[in-house]
Amino acid sequence: MKKIISFNVNGAKQELYLDTRKTLLKMLREDLELMGVHLGCGGGDCGACTVLLNGEPVTSCLVLAVDCEGAEITTVEGVQQNSELHPLQQSMIEKGGIQCGFCTPGMVMNSLALLRENPQPTEVEARQALSGNLCRCTGYAKIVEAVLDTGKTMTNSKEV
Repeated sequence: MKKIISFNVNGAKQELYLDTRKTLLKMLREDLELMGVHLGCGGGDCGACTVLLNGEPVTSCLVLAVDCEGAEITTVEGVQQNSELHPLQQSMIEKGGIQCGFCTPGMVMNSLALLRENPQPTEVEARQALSGNLCRCTGYAKIVEAVLDTGKTMTNSKEV
């Protein structure tokens, strides 16, 4: 069965005719060609497919696209500011918090959600926010350092 759904992705209104069994992850990648959303485990365990759904981080492999009717969806492609990397993305690069980059989009999305809620998290809070993201390349220390550094440099949650 198919259904027409309307939603906003990265600030742009979208309307698609979708199979009701299609996941948000597949819709973003296959229909909207947003390749920053990565398919890792397909079971919600690795966090590589994390996006913000109405401001909250979700693993898009576990969300049906039809359940996103009227929703605001933000992917890693939508976090740039004035065509430049978001300060968190820049900090992750500068601190060495990326290696192969596969998990990075999910790490960025969970970190942004944390920083919007708590602009100056503790190390424990940053680690808790990233606990749903698996990375095989780093030891998480540089990623956490980037999150904390971004929190210190941001003056308020609206900038995040």
